[in-house]
Parts: sequence; structure tokens; C-alpha cells
Amino acid sequence: MKRLLRLIACLLVAGVAMELFFVARIAAMAVVDPQSTAFQRTEAWQIAIHQGGKGAWRQEWVPYAQISDNLKRAVIASEDADFIDHNGVEWEAIERARQRNAKAEELAAKRAARAIARGRPVRPVQLRGGSTITQQLAKNLLLSGERTLLRKGQELMLAMVLEVLLDKRRILEIYLNNVEWGEGVFGAEAAAQYYFRKPASRLSAAEAARLAVMLPSPKFFERRLGSSYLSGRASTIVARMPSAELP
Repeated sequence: MKRLLRLIACLLVAGVAMELFFVARIAAMAVVDPQSTAFQRTEAWQIAIHQGGKGAWRQEWVPYAQISDNLKRAVIASEDADFIDHNGVEWEAIERARQRNAKAEELAAKRAARAIARGRPVRPVQLRGGSTITQQLAKNLLLSGERTLLRKGQELMLAMVLEVLLDKRRILEIYLNNVEWGEGVFGAEAAAQYYFRKPASRLSAAEAARLAVMLPSPKFFERRLGSSYLSGRASTIVARMPSAELP
């Protein structure tokens, strides 16, 4: 019993130490630009394994003022319309996403049964998240990509820590400089140069909207830049951009 209690105590101490480490890193980001994120390091490792280290890596940090307001508005309009007002977590959005995903899984199970009966391949179910920009930043900066309740709990806690220690402008600046926009393409400057051959400061409303629409599945849309969905959704985002409030 004593050994078990010691083990539990060690695990608790390790857990607290890890959370304090995360908090310290976030506090430092108020003045120090993060050189990389946990997600980027994972992607770099995957590129090194599958492409022998020869895959292109594009990223260049630019200050908040050198990122087009069009892109800021487009990302907020597309990803997190209430970014300015929430405290890092949108509980209602999470619940709506949970309900949508439950229905999607039920429908996918029925489709899978029909596909198997007809000898056809089973399509994977596509689930939607209810994450805010702050939650996405917390996940990409510090956490693994695994889908577990523990990891989700850490994401929620770290999102609220980000909101306490950093202002909205800094959160958006770090997010836009590190978010993935394609295979080895990270940040607004790299995305603007890669897709439009121009700096992020000069992105038009239409160009910014197309980049914003890509964010949930950047690698998917990187191979389908001419898709009708991308064009149609981008037009919707352009119409919403004037109402997007910037920090």
C-alpha cells in the first residue's frame, strides 16, 4: 500500500510540475516569440521520416502589424467569431460540436454497414471541433495530437491560462505565425508567399478568406485549391469579415 501511495504521489508531483512548466512557457511568450510548437516538431519528424529530411519547411515570423488585417478578420470570421469576447473556451460551442459529432457518428455507422454489405470501402467519419482560436493555440503549442479526455482537459486549462497571461492581440499574433497552412507551411507569411507570392501584409480580402477556409484541413485543401467548396466558403467569409472585431 505504501508503494502504491508513493507512486500516486510521484505521479501527482510530476503532473503538477508539468503544468507549472506549461504555465512558465506561456508567461515567457508575453515577450519571447516561440521558436516552434509541439505540433510543428511532430510534423518536422514526420517529414524527416517519410521524405528523408528533404521536404521543404516554410516559416517566417512577422510582427502583428505586418499581417494584413484582412487575414486577421478572415480567420476570426471563419474560426472564432467571438474571439474578442470569450475567456478562451466557448462551452456552448463545445456542446453543439458534441451533438453534431454524435449524429455524424450514428449516420456514419449506418453508411458503413451499407458499404460493407455492398463490398464497398468504408469512408471515415469527419468530426467537427468546437475549439476557439485560443484552444487551438494551446493544443498546437504545448500538447500532443492524441484525442483523449486528459488531453482535452489540459487544452481547456491551458487556453484559460493563455487568456490570463497574454492579451488577445498577442494570442492572435502567435497563432497566425504558427498555424499550419499545408505540408511544411507554417504561419501567415509562409502561406502568403507559398500560395500568392506576396507578403502577408498585402493579402487581399479574397486571398485572406481562402487561407482562412483552409485552416481546419490545410493539407486536404492544399491539393484542392480549385475546389468549388473552397471558393464558395471563401465568399461567405468575405461577407462576414467586416463584422469581425480585431484586438
